[in-house]
Amino acid sequence: MLAQLFINNIAVIERASIDLERGFTVLTGETGAGKSIIIDAIHAVLGERTSRELVRTGTQAASVSALFTGLEPDVLAALGELSVPEEEDGSLLIQRDIRLSGKSTCKLNGAPATVSMLKRIAPRLISIHGQHESYELLSPEVHMDYIDSFARVEELRGRYQASYRRLRQLQGKLEDFNTDEGEKARQLDLLRYQIDEIEAADIQPGEQERLAQEREAIRNSEKIAASVELSKALLSGDEDRGGVLSDLAQAAAEMEKAASFLPEAQEAAQKLREASYLLEDADAALHGLAVEFDPSALDAIEERLDLLYRLGLKYGGGEEKILQYLADCQERLHAIEFSDEEREKLEAEYEEEKKRAIALAKELSQKRQGASGKFTAAVKKELAFLNMPGIEFVTEIERVPLHTGGCDKLQFLVSANKGEPAKPLSKIASGGELSRIMLAVKTVLSGMDKIDTLIFDEVDTGISGVAANRVGEKLKQVSHNRQVLCITHLAQIAAMADNHLFISKHTEKGRTFTKVEPLDFEGRKQEVARIISGDAVTELQLKMAEEMLQRP
Repeated sequence: MLAQLFINNIAVIERASIDLERGFTVLTGETGAGKSIIIDAIHAVLGERTSRELVRTGTQAASVSALFTGLEPDVLAALGELSVPEEEDGSLLIQRDIRLSGKSTCKLNGAPATVSMLKRIAPRLISIHGQHESYELLSPEVHMDYIDSFARVEELRGRYQASYRRLRQLQGKLEDFNTDEGEKARQLDLLRYQIDEIEAADIQPGEQERLAQEREAIRNSEKIAASVELSKALLSGDEDRGGVLSDLAQAAAEMEKAASFLPEAQEAAQKLREASYLLEDADAALHGLAVEFDPSALDAIEERLDLLYRLGLKYGGGEEKILQYLADCQERLHAIEFSDEEREKLEAEYEEEKKRAIALAKELSQKRQGASGKFTAAVKKELAFLNMPGIEFVTEIERVPLHTGGCDKLQFLVSANKGEPAKPLSKIASGGELSRIMLAVKTVLSGMDKIDTLIFDEVDTGISGVAANRVGEKLKQVSHNRQVLCITHLAQIAAMADNHLFISKHTEKGRTFTKVEPLDFEGRKQEVARIISGDAVTELQLKMAEEMLQRP
């Protein structure tokens, strides 16, 4: 159960520590006092999307902490799978920080966590039923979810949906194959042309870079030749001067003479001789260079580079991308040329997957058919208790072609008046009827799960009188084996609670603050009387409130 909720700087709530008990707890207060903010805070701690608008004006961050105790074994197992640190008392502390920047952080028992981790845990901890969920009843899409939850077919439905997705994938591939022959012929012609064009070019990886270097060499052949000739002259000499080679050879010879008398000079003589040999090799290499401007070679290179450039524009850039495009074209050509074989293979796979999907859909439909009668009877029983004894509640199941939900079209039909045919909820249900129908549905479904805490946000919308009494009694009944929290504006419901939290708003130094406080018997009497009167509380209303609170 939710044992404690701590809210810090959420909207008009500067700081609130709310201790919660088992049983039936109501939250009341004037409209706009901050009741919805508490629900928003709970949504945040359960991993729902948050907004920086929640951060109290003038502060940089807000936070919500929720302490859960008495966790069910499946919750503890899920926490273990997420590697959440285990507390000695088996409790769980969830913390959510929301910054003005819009970022948020989460912790589970003090350890960093992600929002996705909160969302995995949240459905096992709390179920929140707000006003908008009543209007979800108007959408037939959710009706199937309710029946499936009641029938406990989540695993079977998951297997069917996986098969259905595979079936649609195979169908898409088959449709790609089944293009008209004219289009296929056009594709073949285009692919063959592109393949021939690229193959004729005989592209080599790195070719463009090599050719660009050769082009630069030819373009600068005069400069290269001048540098070579100068290097030759410096090494071998010319008419005006001797070269480095002869000078170095003479120096080596002289040092060799000296070394015959001075051993220490041997190393220098050896290095000079080695240098002389190296320069002789360099000179020979220079004389082997043939540097000349070749216009025809330059034209050939320019033509080749132009071809590679044009192919790059058409097929994606450098040589690697062009060659990859070639490989892709060859693969596509092969797929089309051998499409008959591939089609037969896909058709066989499609038919096999279709049989599997149909079998799973039929099994799913049978379980829905079997569960719908029990579900309908259970809902009608709850509706009778909620002062709707004459209502006709029907689950209509129609066989339709396969879709994501199976082979069924399912919706709830109701007739609020005897003798009138049952029709879709959207056509006949009022706001008060929707609230009670939703409460009935949720009551039936609550017996199918192990969620320990149920929160009802203004489930009393559109009801009064006897219906309000019955809703209060139902919430009280549900709270016998789980924790129930309810935001209400009705005295009948507030008076039936085991615990009562009062939310009030006041202004101090130009700022608005919301306060949450538990009420004792006298406080509850005053609050119930206020709800009855809506204005100044009289002695008569106080007496009425006291009688309501003392009612067994």
